[in-house]
Amino acid sequence: MKKIAIIGISGYSGLELLRLLHGHPDAEVISVYGTSTIGSKLADLVPKLRQFKAYANLTVKAFLASEIMATADLVFFATPAGIAADYATDFIQAGFPVVDLSGDFRLQDPAQYEKWYGRPASHADLLAKADYVLADFDKPRQPYISNPGCYATATLLSLAPLYQADLIQYDSVIVDAKSGLSGAGKKLSDSSHFVTANENVTMYKLNQHQHIPEIVNKLKSWQDKTLPIQFTTSLIPVNRGIFVSTYAKLAPGVSFEQVVAAYEQTYADSYFVRVFTDGHLPDLHSVVGTNFTDIGLGYNDLTHTLTVVTVIDNLVKGAAGQAIQNMNQVFNFDEKSGLDLVPIL
Repeated sequence: MKKIAIIGISGYSGLELLRLLHGHPDAEVISVYGTSTIGSKLADLVPKLRQFKAYANLTVKAFLASEIMATADLVFFATPAGIAADYATDFIQAGFPVVDLSGDFRLQDPAQYEKWYGRPASHADLLAKADYVLADFDKPRQPYISNPGCYATATLLSLAPLYQADLIQYDSVIVDAKSGLSGAGKKLSDSSHFVTANENVTMYKLNQHQHIPEIVNKLKSWQDKTLPIQFTTSLIPVNRGIFVSTYAKLAPGVSFEQVVAAYEQTYADSYFVRVFTDGHLPDLHSVVGTNFTDIGLGYNDLTHTLTVVTVIDNLVKGAAGQAIQNMNQVFNFDEKSGLDLVPIL
């Protein structure tokens, strides 16, 4: 049984890690850490946990790397951007297993942090020590794993077969991504206030979203012809879920049948990616509460435009679930361990 520590327990992703790890046959949470709720019992912060004795008496501790490395086998960072960068040094230098759900080590080029995050890269000399791992394609090569962002996960899984098999015109890619409110985190803002978000749709960070560079960087690793993509993000009035509509022109001579075959082949052995080739288009309810990615395909003969519809749960596949999928790879567990979940019906 592997012992697990979580830093950032009070956030949505931290609590989702706790929920999912509760059902993991080979891992248990032994300690939790925070920055704003230090000294509080977990059951007081989350009254619903009072009936779970394993968690009710856990106390949120102040961060101490030496304690974590002495008592745990792996630590999850479920923290906002900027915190993991400050705390990561000791773990990286010690080669201790980390799965970082923040964006602090997703980019290898320090200049990209200046442009997309509006701040210098913390510990720019350590960026190369982190391994960006899209769990359905990559295996961890280094102990420090940078977990992809939620929008990036859904978008990359949407586009992978097209880029890897060279099937599209790369100047035609348009990605329209929509997220539920939990994707914005717990910190309240005007845009996430109920009276603003309810019965409303709001586009935000147009051409400026921080997930754009990690998406393009990964696409370039698959295809040298990669060009900038048009990427938009919107907030929709649901609790959780990401709905991505992607559009692209097929390359000359490429048929829709070839596209369908590429998706089937790419994900033939991927348990957590389900491709519908019968005209069915997925919806959020089919994946909420699970680690699955559902993908549907359509083609317009008149405009020669391919449409890819992809849905994930932003807190599971887009955060905690993929993080556990990566943890399973670190310890050579079955990738489904703790993640073979039925949707919330």
